[in-house]
Amino acid sequence: MNVPLFLARRFYRATSKDHTRNASRLALRIATAGVAVGLVVMILSVCIVQGFQKEIRARLTGFASHIEVMDLRALSSPESYPVALDKPTVDAISQLPHVMHVAPVSMKMGIFKTDEAFQTIALKGIDANYDTCFIAGQIIEGRLPAIASAADTAARADEIAISRTQKEKMRLKVGDKVLTYFVSDRIRMRPLKIVGVYETHLSGFDNHIVWTDKRLVDRLNNWTTAQCASLEIMLDHFESIEAVQPRIKHIVDRYAEQNGSAVATLSVKENPRTAAVVQWLSLLDFNVWVILILMAGVAGFTMISGLLILILERTQTIGVLRALGATRTKLRHTFILYATHIVVRGLVWGNVIALAFVAAQWQWGIIRLDPENYYVDVAPVSIDWLWIVGLNIATLAVCVLAMILPSFIISRIQPAKAIKYE
Repeated sequence: MNVPLFLARRFYRATSKDHTRNASRLALRIATAGVAVGLVVMILSVCIVQGFQKEIRARLTGFASHIEVMDLRALSSPESYPVALDKPTVDAISQLPHVMHVAPVSMKMGIFKTDEAFQTIALKGIDANYDTCFIAGQIIEGRLPAIASAADTAARADEIAISRTQKEKMRLKVGDKVLTYFVSDRIRMRPLKIVGVYETHLSGFDNHIVWTDKRLVDRLNNWTTAQCASLEIMLDHFESIEAVQPRIKHIVDRYAEQNGSAVATLSVKENPRTAAVVQWLSLLDFNVWVILILMAGVAGFTMISGLLILILERTQTIGVLRALGATRTKLRHTFILYATHIVVRGLVWGNVIALAFVAAQWQWGIIRLDPENYYVDVAPVSIDWLWIVGLNIATLAVCVLAMILPSFIISRIQPAKAIKYE
């Protein structure tokens, strides 16, 4: 029989039920609460930060994709320069691991003008191959512009989707036609019909991006259908960028050498429009680690305090056990196992409370945020079970290690004095 485990269970049950041991019961509850609160804060921190990072990254890549291939000159100019990768090059990129979608995009700067206001905009033209799942999910009024296939050359291309920010500033609504001016070798005016309104809370994009058919932008730029401002490449995961980007760059550089063109391959981490936000999101990881270390310290300190009280209240019992032949090592193991029972109970309560709150936040959006500062109006959450399991194991390990030192107090207890201890 495992004597330390048997004694630890008996001590734990006796303390839980014996109302005469007020100090032990209070210490047990405080220690349990300390572990539970620490784990709740750690789980919530990880779930909220990971959810926030995933949501913002999804919005950034929805606008700018994970990786873009564009003309080098476009990096230092507000205007777009055409890129025309041949089909074998595009097919080679499409067949790479982790690549989900490859689509050409055309851009054109312009100005909305009404009798009351004007607004600079950037027309983003997409074709029928573009994955519209992201932007379709952000539509709050109307619909996406009709995107004709390459074979349907007779279809009209004058529909646009504007942002809520643009709509309110220009006092427009779905169904209106807005005069749009474009400047190149001469000023051109186009009446464009608003068929949809989107909202992402990313002010850098909502202030300017207008979605439309690629054919309209190509005509404004005097481009052929084979040309585009950039080739947008969507991957299966944000973390795949590091592995895929060098391979795409190798394919594109080989094409550029053969055709004498200057082409850049930029990830969302390097793109001037998105790099600052991506770096800010990465800094949140440091904040999470600080919280995890602090909460682990709190749980460990609480367990040390609780174990000291439990040992002191069991001094007489320790003396009797020592007199009966129990070794110091077995007694230390007994109280470490005793405290481990408390830690496990705290972990159970911590998991129940934290996961219940995460589920409530996911379902009802209890925590609200200012979208002007945080890009979302509700704090998003994400559950990574590996992180949850890891936090439980790490908390248990920290608490057990923290209990080793105070358990050595048992070595200083003398049986003769302990038995007389009141």
